Amino acid sequence: MSNRNRCFAMSIALLVACGAAGADERNAGRDIAANCANCHGTDGRSVGGMPSLAGRDKAEIVLYVMEFRDGKRPSTVMQQLAKGYTIAQIEAAAAYFAAQKPN
Repeated sequence: MSNRNRCFAMSIALLVACGAAGADERNAGRDIAANCANCHGTDGRSVGGMPSLAGRDKAEIVLYVMEFRDGKRPSTVMQQLAKGYTIAQIEAAAAYFAAQKPN
């Protein structure tokens, strides 16, 4: 295989890999947010006693989850759940919820 063909093949492989990573990143927030559905409703649209997250400000959601994680905000279960996520995961889920239409 010539250098030109090798370079072309490597470029195509890189583009495919980046495209797959981009799709994973786009879906990361949705996938993480799915874990919140039991309490906060599908796509963050609560129908019960828990607050809805759909359409709320991303920075506000991140702040609250970080406060739960750091023990600064009291809760029954959120402190333990929040400890299981990285900042990037929290931000991805918050961005997903912020992009949803509220109830």
